[in-house]
Amino acid sequence: MRVAPSIKLTKKERTTLECWSQGRRISVRQRDRARMTLLAADGMTSKEVATKMGVKAHTVGRWRSRFAELRLAGIEKDLPRGGRPRNQREHLESKIIRKTTQETPKNATHWSTRTLAKELGVTQSMIHRVWKANGLRPHLVRTFKLSRDPHFEEKLIDVVGLYLNPPEKALVISADEKSQIQALDRTQPSLPIVPGRCGTMTHDYKRNGTTTLFAAIDMTQGKVIASCMPRHRHQEWIKFLKQIDAETPEYLALHLIVDNYATHKHPKVKAWLKRHKRFHLHFIPTSSSWLNVIERFFRDLDEKRVHRGVFRSVPQLIDAVMSYIDQHNGDPKPFVWRKTAEEIIEKVGRARLAMNNAPIG
Repeated sequence: MRVAPSIKLTKKERTTLECWSQGRRISVRQRDRARMTLLAADGMTSKEVATKMGVKAHTVGRWRSRFAELRLAGIEKDLPRGGRPRNQREHLESKIIRKTTQETPKNATHWSTRTLAKELGVTQSMIHRVWKANGLRPHLVRTFKLSRDPHFEEKLIDVVGLYLNPPEKALVISADEKSQIQALDRTQPSLPIVPGRCGTMTHDYKRNGTTTLFAAIDMTQGKVIASCMPRHRHQEWIKFLKQIDAETPEYLALHLIVDNYATHKHPKVKAWLKRHKRFHLHFIPTSSSWLNVIERFFRDLDEKRVHRGVFRSVPQLIDAVMSYIDQHNGDPKPFVWRKTAEEIIEKVGRARLAMNNAPIG
């Protein structure tokens, strides 16, 4: 019958082990080993220590014997483990990273853990560990679009300047249309959310028509002026400009931030603006919808009210949209713009450089 070696500690050893057992900068493994040794030194058997610490008895016995043989040095570091030699693992890791980032399978656009493991003759779990350690996720892709507007910086500085330093006796307003909002009805009833199960919704739907939301957000208070119309031509845009004119203090100049949609530049729109001198339109650069704050409001509206909604008619959809806007205006919170034009230009410059240096194909 094997007998566990008794542990007797010197004063210095006990002090060191107590520091290890309570240290926040000590690894969890080393801290547990120190506690095992202290409990063993207090006269507890390996089985009793294992029960108290929630580990297996042979684990306690292994570290107990190691301390008895090598003292503090024996439990300070992990025991050598099996597996491939370190230099071989590093070679395989670099090979996995290079294969993942520089090559693609013959019949696919990206690798999976299974296909790459089969290609390299290693286990799927090893591919997963290397990907996780290096932040590689071949199954994901981020979309982007850099503006090719020749006046990008000029327009950017103009719009960001309005956000950060609005002129006196004026309102800065971000405006746009959210067109083709669909009134979708599901083909089957949805199930509500319950503990242990998320809500359900059928993947197919019935189209019941569309509407276009014209909206403008006051950058000072966060209130939204809105109207739903069946179409989004220049006639509807002028009608919405008249609504903005009626719902804002007439003594304030209005600086509207809009995109480059042709409707906003229609000759009849320009003629109307000439007759209404307090309106000043500022156009964001092309392919830069992120610069128009109203798009953030549209996103929230879609996520919170429209995307998962069930609408059996266009009037029902319009009621839901306008109800959401009324509730927003009851307790408005302005969208605060924080980035300076210089920071944005620097970031866009890095993106252009990376895109120009990227391999083609």
